[in-house]
Amino acid sequence: MEGGEEIEIAEENEFPSVIGRKYSPVVAHDNDSAVIEMSSVRPGSSSSLPNHDLKNVKVGVHPNMASEERDESLSNHSSNGPQRESKLELFGFDSLVNILGLKSMTGDQIPAPSSPRDGEDITLTLEQPKPTADKSGTLMGVFMPCLQNILGIIYYIRFSWIVGMAGIGESLLLVVFCGSCTFLTTISLSAIASNGAMKGGGPYYLIGRALGPEVGVSIGLCFFLGNAIAGAMYVLGAVETFLNAVPSAGIFRETITRVNGTDIAEPITSPSLHDLQIYGIVVSILLCFVVFGGVKMINRVAPAFLVPVLFSLLCIFVGIFSARHDHPAVGITGLSLESFKNNWGSAYQMTNNAGIPDPNGDIYWNFNALVGLFFPAVTGIMAGSNRSASLKDTQRAIPVGTLAATLTTTSLYLVSVLLFGAVATRDKLLTDRLLSATVAWPFPAIVYVGIILSTLGAALQSLTGAPRLLAAIANDEILPVLNYFKVADGHEPHVATLFTAIICIGCVVIGNLDLVSPTTTMFYLVCYAGVNLSCFLLDLLDAPSWRPRWKFHHWSLSLVGALLCIVTMFLISWAFTIVSLALASLIYYYVSIKGKAGDWGDGFKSAYFQLALRSLRSLGANQVHPKNWYPIPLIFCRPWGKLPENVPCHPKLADFANCMKKKGRGMSIFVSIIDGDYHERAEDAKDACKELSTYIDYKQCEGVAEIVVAPSMSEGFRGIVQTMGLGNLKPNIIVMRYPEIWRRENLTDIPATFVGIINDCIVANKAVVIVKGLDEWPNEYQRQYGTIDLYWIVRDGGLMLLLSQLLLTKDSFEGCKIQVFCIAEEDSDAEGLKADVKKFLYDLRMQAEVIVISMKSWEAEGEQQESVEAFSAARRRVASYLEEMKEQAQRDRTPLMADGKPVFVEEQQVEKFLYTTLKLNLMVQKYSRMASVVLVSLPPPPLNHPATFYMEYMDLLVENIPRLLIVRGYHKDVVTLFT
Repeated sequence: MEGGEEIEIAEENEFPSVIGRKYSPVVAHDNDSAVIEMSSVRPGSSSSLPNHDLKNVKVGVHPNMASEERDESLSNHSSNGPQRESKLELFGFDSLVNILGLKSMTGDQIPAPSSPRDGEDITLTLEQPKPTADKSGTLMGVFMPCLQNILGIIYYIRFSWIVGMAGIGESLLLVVFCGSCTFLTTISLSAIASNGAMKGGGPYYLIGRALGPEVGVSIGLCFFLGNAIAGAMYVLGAVETFLNAVPSAGIFRETITRVNGTDIAEPITSPSLHDLQIYGIVVSILLCFVVFGGVKMINRVAPAFLVPVLFSLLCIFVGIFSARHDHPAVGITGLSLESFKNNWGSAYQMTNNAGIPDPNGDIYWNFNALVGLFFPAVTGIMAGSNRSASLKDTQRAIPVGTLAATLTTTSLYLVSVLLFGAVATRDKLLTDRLLSATVAWPFPAIVYVGIILSTLGAALQSLTGAPRLLAAIANDEILPVLNYFKVADGHEPHVATLFTAIICIGCVVIGNLDLVSPTTTMFYLVCYAGVNLSCFLLDLLDAPSWRPRWKFHHWSLSLVGALLCIVTMFLISWAFTIVSLALASLIYYYVSIKGKAGDWGDGFKSAYFQLALRSLRSLGANQVHPKNWYPIPLIFCRPWGKLPENVPCHPKLADFANCMKKKGRGMSIFVSIIDGDYHERAEDAKDACKELSTYIDYKQCEGVAEIVVAPSMSEGFRGIVQTMGLGNLKPNIIVMRYPEIWRRENLTDIPATFVGIINDCIVANKAVVIVKGLDEWPNEYQRQYGTIDLYWIVRDGGLMLLLSQLLLTKDSFEGCKIQVFCIAEEDSDAEGLKADVKKFLYDLRMQAEVIVISMKSWEAEGEQQESVEAFSAARRRVASYLEEMKEQAQRDRTPLMADGKPVFVEEQQVEKFLYTTLKLNLMVQKYSRMASVVLVSLPPPPLNHPATFYMEYMDLLVENIPRLLIVRGYHKDVVTLFT
């Protein structure tokens, strides 16, 4: 090859393979023969047998072994350890390895068992597991965290106000609407969580494994931010309630707002911003110390927060039922049917910033606004799943605990709407922000304690779940920037907890979260929508792996849940909806660029698989219409020569495969053949396939890799061309490199193999594209400014024209022009042929210059001296081949034989073929000297001609043409004139 490139080719049964061979440079000798050294044994092996560790070799008894030998073998086996049951060995199983195999299915790394030494017993016990942190059950691990997160400050200080503003009827509708959103999400969460073992990360783990790592990380990080900011909201709510209950605890002066526009006029006090900041920071730090203590500490502290909350709720209900008797305040009517009727309808109106009715106020309340205000009171259903790594049984605890907490709190809200609407007048409901404390029995201080502890409990659960969520995202190693937050199994996420505390304290310092809290609610809703969409996709696809223990689910419920989440987002605020979705999209885009690929078997892969199956069935086996025809090239990577080290495919062959696709769309199949026995080289084939796939990805070529093991290249290719592909997705073009080195290296087996491959393609009705001058093929950065010349000799269904158009779509050839050379037999046919071809190209929407060449113009004048010499040398070699065949036939007293089969050679016909290829070669050199690439029709191998003769014709055709595509179409049109 040019440039002093070293080429190394073996005999057909020793052809170089992609992997498992060792090559040595070719040493030139005086007789121009190639010295080839190959070794199919890996370095370091002393024999043809694999060099396995003897300790891992399992003793077996051949079934055909003589009885004496069998007994001796068994006795030797039993001397190395106790005799084991051999029933499983009949099927090729080892009982010890089988047990460990079941363990490995859970994802745990189990060390491979080593064979016992002489005299030692075989034990089937595994190593003692490492002690892990205490695990939580359904009650403490899911139900109580969810209950604490759901029962927040909204119920205590704004729920009665909502009843007064919306009325009992619309308040019930509001609770049902918001509760249905979280209830349907809980159903979807239960189905996904009960579909197998679940690691840490809660909703992130579920969404990521269902919708892919990009969607999982984007929603997971948003949900983490929502939990971290929600912790600050709960802390500020607790501090504000404390300062309202104990005004003397304030360090700075309070802000006083005078009440106007109501029958009950009294001042409303609100604490100073600086007091909120100081107390909020102190409380946040104390809560973070509790979180640093781990799950055990949290489980001990959580009841201390929840029990007073439940007791305060009891006091509120007792106070409501007893309010008729002691009338604790003005406007409290006790449970009254008249109050119930008066409060049934809505009373939407203007209010000031403190929520007090004021005709001159700045805020007008309606149902949509109340949805945004009340919805945070139903969030918190993910508090249990956020701690999935700390649960004993996620498949039971998450569905039961979350659903129980959701139903309990929704029922509580519905009953409270009826009771609050019947116990006080509307003015009292609208002006008393702490009506729950006013009616509480025996005194309001109990409710103040309940408010503070409920908000602190919700803050504690948020600060507990957020760092575990962040640590789970980091442990998946999708984003390298999050590696600082990784944590080992069974350990507490201290770094993630510190980062969460910093975010929480930063939001507390802001003090006013009116702009941040709607975004937090949006993050929750985005997460809920992701959970519903995940269940919808998994349930709709119904893959064999989708077998959730939770049976009460359906894809329609999940779809309704997702739609409810989206509708709720826009009802609350379309502006904050766009902001939250934009942030999630930015994270998704960042993960797709910077993140590492992770194959989690997500639902999208299953959807692609289902779509591919349906598309394949819809395509059927009928002939594809030319309008829908796509090139599906089969790239034959088996080299006719030596490849660079550690490169499984010629680099320019992958570049050429991309040139056969419009805008990169389409599929290529890269195929290589390994010589040998399949049983012996199956592992080599797998390794070679991985190597080839990696190289395809590196070359940014859309395609798949396939490695075939066969006794020879011819047999391997014959199997490939028959079986590769499915239905109408079978490859339709075979692309390979022209064997330019066969004569130079005196490799006499190449002609028969090359001709056999072409004949196989013709029989299988596959198009063929042979690339000559592959080393000179331009890459994407090498611009070409010449012409693309087509020598259209035979009808090929328009394949050559289509290939030229595809070349023009590439950056390297976009500056070229197409020239079509047509061959006319007579001068009189030239003008008519030119007009017909121009009209044909016009109807095909192809821009090309048409040049007609008459057969009579093939004169010998101006012939290239090199081509004439090549023609003379080819004639001499053909005559020599023919003479040798005749002598061999006379000695063997058989007909003329070549390539193991009889041939019939007509010397005048051989002369004609040689002369025709010479003239075509001279024509190409004359008219296409400045062409960037030349396309010429591939002549089929003549029947009953030796393969060596055909290679002589081809060598004469490609002589002195640096870059040539030899194309043969098949019995199908690939272009059409019609729309």
